[in-house]
Amino acid sequence: MDPYESPKFNLIKFSRIKLSNFFKNRALWSVVLIIFLSSVFGFLAGMVSYGLFYNYLSDLNIDFLKVKTIIEKEYIPQTSQEQAIIKVVNDVSPAVVSIVISKDVPIMEQYFYNPLEEFEGFFGEGFEVQVPGFRQNGTEKKDIGWGTGFIVSENGMVLTNKHVVLDMEAEYTVFTSDGKSYPAEILARDPVKDIAVLQINQQEGGVFPKTVLGSSDDIQIGQTVVAIGNALGEFKNTVSVGVVSGLGRTITAFGEESSGFAESLEDVIQTDAAINKGNSGGPLLNLRGEVIGINTAMVEQAQNIGFAIPVNQAKRSIEQVKASGKIVYPFLGVRYVLITEAIKNENNLGSDYGAWLTKGLNGEPAIESGSNAGKAGLLENDIILAINGEKITTDNSLSEIIMRYNPGDSIVLKVLRNGQEKIIEAVLGERSS
Repeated sequence: MDPYESPKFNLIKFSRIKLSNFFKNRALWSVVLIIFLSSVFGFLAGMVSYGLFYNYLSDLNIDFLKVKTIIEKEYIPQTSQEQAIIKVVNDVSPAVVSIVISKDVPIMEQYFYNPLEEFEGFFGEGFEVQVPGFRQNGTEKKDIGWGTGFIVSENGMVLTNKHVVLDMEAEYTVFTSDGKSYPAEILARDPVKDIAVLQINQQEGGVFPKTVLGSSDDIQIGQTVVAIGNALGEFKNTVSVGVVSGLGRTITAFGEESSGFAESLEDVIQTDAAINKGNSGGPLLNLRGEVIGINTAMVEQAQNIGFAIPVNQAKRSIEQVKASGKIVYPFLGVRYVLITEAIKNENNLGSDYGAWLTKGLNGEPAIESGSNAGKAGLLENDIILAINGEKITTDNSLSEIIMRYNPGDSIVLKVLRNGQEKIIEAVLGERSS
């Protein structure tokens, strides 16, 4: 056998024949050449671009290591809920404002005087007693309080709590999240609810970021909520997160001792989102970034028990201020306590439901002087059982029923007095800001 015809050499020969045919194929050769040249030029272009970009960053004094560190430290939300909370804070914070209350206060200085000066002739010269005293030496403007609000219109209308802007003689300044400050005037203080409306005064026209008002009718216990406010008057736009802990609460909230302010708040939202002093008037938000409540009170003896006024209670006030410049309510003119089984037993009342007309916490009369309730003949210790046939309960309070009417409307009251039921007709008056 010819050695060149062995299987081994036949295999080599076969390969050579194929390789030779490949190079004879000009079309394939052209493709290979194009791919090779493209790779070479692409590599060279990449190196040139890298060099130019590096030199550009060097000219800007940008360190590659720092750029890499910044990119690596960019935080990525770990859950969809966390992402939603971050978005709510970013979207709403520009429309949340800090409110600072300032006022001219007296400057007191200490001095010494002789209280026995008029008796100097009796005691003789040289007898002198000096005792310290205080006297006013002018006034100075000081910050005396703070709170929170949120913008509800592009022209700078702000919603807050009434107890934040209670002082008639004080001046109010609004600070926005970008550090700008504006004087503000009180448009209206709600006569019934802890709500007030301010207007930001700006010399130059402009558009303010505003919040979106949601609905407080479909709130669910356990849903996540976000509170934003000027905590302690020092930490503006502080964020706290929690859940709706309860609905339909009735509380009595007190202001600072010096203010003497106390107000009964019905149908409020309870939340465990931290609400501190200074948060009053700030928004309580759902995860869509909509305002569902106005943060208004906290329980100092507890941890994270706070309350917010449902936003639907404020919508009516906002629209009235826009339309007429004031807030108007139908008004009967009584102070009352909603009766529960415990209140019935404690006070030996003749009914386990209704509105018991009684004095206020500071001795205010049960029937306001000159009110339509007095004109209709209502008396202290009367129990109003129903209005126009609608039963009064803890879930359907007297004020809630009256709010469905207008000033001037006539109503029929079913009243329990000294164990006997009476029918009394009354005409609703008007209470305005």
